[in-house]
This record gives sequence, C-alpha cells and structure tokens, in this order.
Amino acid sequence: MRSDLTDLSHLRRLLAQAPGPDTAALEGATARNGQLTKPPGALGRLEELAIWYAGWRGDPRPRIAAPQVIVFAGNHGVAAQGVSAFPPEVTEQMVLNFRAGGAAINQLAEAAGAKMDVHALDLDQPTADFTQAPAMSEAACLAALRCGWDAVDADADLLVVGEMGIGNTTPAAALCHALFGGAAEDWTGRGTGVDDAALALKTRVVAEGVARHADAAADGLDLLARLGGREIAAMAGAIAAARLMRIPVLLDGFICCAAAACLQDVAPAALDHALAGHLSAEGAHGALLERLNKAPLLSLGLRLGEGSGAALAIGVLKGAVACHSGMATFAEAGVSGA
Repeated sequence: MRSDLTDLSHLRRLLAQAPGPDTAALEGATARNGQLTKPPGALGRLEELAIWYAGWRGDPRPRIAAPQVIVFAGNHGVAAQGVSAFPPEVTEQMVLNFRAGGAAINQLAEAAGAKMDVHALDLDQPTADFTQAPAMSEAACLAALRCGWDAVDADADLLVVGEMGIGNTTPAAALCHALFGGAAEDWTGRGTGVDDAALALKTRVVAEGVARHADAAADGLDLLARLGGREIAAMAGAIAAARLMRIPVLLDGFICCAAAACLQDVAPAALDHALAGHLSAEGAHGALLERLNKAPLLSLGLRLGEGSGAALAIGVLKGAVACHSGMATFAEAGVSGA
C-alpha cells in the first residue's frame, strides 16, 4: 500500500471502499466484557473504548504495545499577512527541538510508550497565500498526502498525528468554514495568542480565502489543496492510511481535526477508526468535534498542538484495553456472578 496513491480520485475510491471493524472481534469483546469481575457498566466509557479498539484490531482480547506518534511540519504563505504571534522561522526551530527530544510531545510520547517520528515538509517552500491562489497544486497536495501515508508504521497498533506550522490555525479555520459553513468568526480563534487586531485580520483572511475558492472545490480533498497546508495534508494522509490498515487513531486538536474533516467530507465512514483524544482550548474545536460526532476523552485546556493532547489520551485507551484484556472473568476468579 506504500506510495501507491496515484491521484486524489484514487484516495477517494480507497476511502469509499475501506473496511470496517471486525464483527467477530466486536462480538467476542462484548461477550468478554459481560463476564469480567465488575458490575455491568461499572467502568463506564472505558468498556466502550476497549470494545471499539478490539473491533478495529480484529482481536477480542487485544493489547496496545506499539503506539506511534508522528509530527508533521509545514510553512504557510498566508502567515506573511500577520495571522500568527510568531514568525515562520519558529517552525524549523521547533522541528530541531522535536528531533533533539526537547518538546512537550517528546515527553508525552515517551510517557505513553510511543515511538515518535518527525517529518518536515519543504519548510523552505511555504504554501501559497490562499487568498491569492490555491495553497497547493494537486500534485503538491498529493505529495504531502503520500508523505503522511508512508509515515505510518504497519506494525503500529495505535496512531497519533500532530503538527507544527506557524500560522496553521488559519488554514484550519478556513477548511472548517468551507466545509461546515457559518461565519468566518465562528471558526477563527486566537491560535498562538494573537491580539484583537490580529484576530480581526485573521478572520478577514479566512473569509477572503474561502470566498475565493468557494466555486472551485468539489469536496474536502479539493479544499485541502486550496486552503490547507503540507502538514495538514500529511496528517490526512496518515489518518487515511491507518483507516486502510485498521490502525485506531486518536485525533489531536483543532488543526488535526480539520485535516480529518476533509476525509469525512469525502467518505462519511472515513473516521470510524478514530476517536477525539481531547478538547483543546482553541475556540472552535468543540464545534468541530460536534460536526465530526466525536466525544473527547480529555478536556484539560491544552492548545499546544504537536499531538500533545492525543498523546496524553493514549494512557486512557491503554487503561481501557488493559482492564478489558487483563481482568479475570467471574469464572476464572471463582467469584459468584449476579
């Protein structure tokens, strides 16, 4: 399956034909859950999470042993309009920090027992300013999708994707505005902490970009090319590859979920293998999760990106699966059932 995406239409077909969870594993996990040494439903949502995970892994008694965290980085032409509190040079500087092990995501990935990979996508070639032209050509978007696609380890049993890209809450807001409607201000937040004047400018940029491309995009993949960024497309490619490989995904914050929304727009079941790792403090993330029909596992006021919230949620899913697969049944423990 590696590097075999021929064009965006090919990805559309793959998503439409993607397999669902393993029915036998779901049934087996559900049956096992009913026999464990606890009152029915006593572990709350953890029980649902474990059964969901078992179905996607095709194993009624699974383990999480090889989680993978991938951080993608890209630069954005629209950042030149002053939509971020930081200069674009910070993207490359943070990539070096990731590779040196000095960022928050490095610590959270290590704590979760996850392998971490970093991919920088043509940082010396920012995307075009989407208020003036499409951010990427179809070929450039496809190359970024392929980068994400190929970055997924086939041996991983859980995936988190994160991002780094100064200004990237602006294309994320533009994608959400284009996909779900409403007003530009409904989807535009402060990102790295811009002041009121910069927020007003950012909102105007989002509205102008969406208006410019409104009649030229057929679906979420077209919008991804016109309004997105290389790291956003790479996240979408990784999430799509995981769907084909039945690797469960924990979605991170607003930008990651905007990437995922482009896939759901193409195929309604494209995100069935994904959960929301957390609710971020970026203002529109809650509304976006509602559109994706994803209830977050955590809500801790995080707004860092990098995959940090989803990486932290790995522990929740690990706990759910450990209880499901490791607990004794009433029969095994010699405990009288209800």
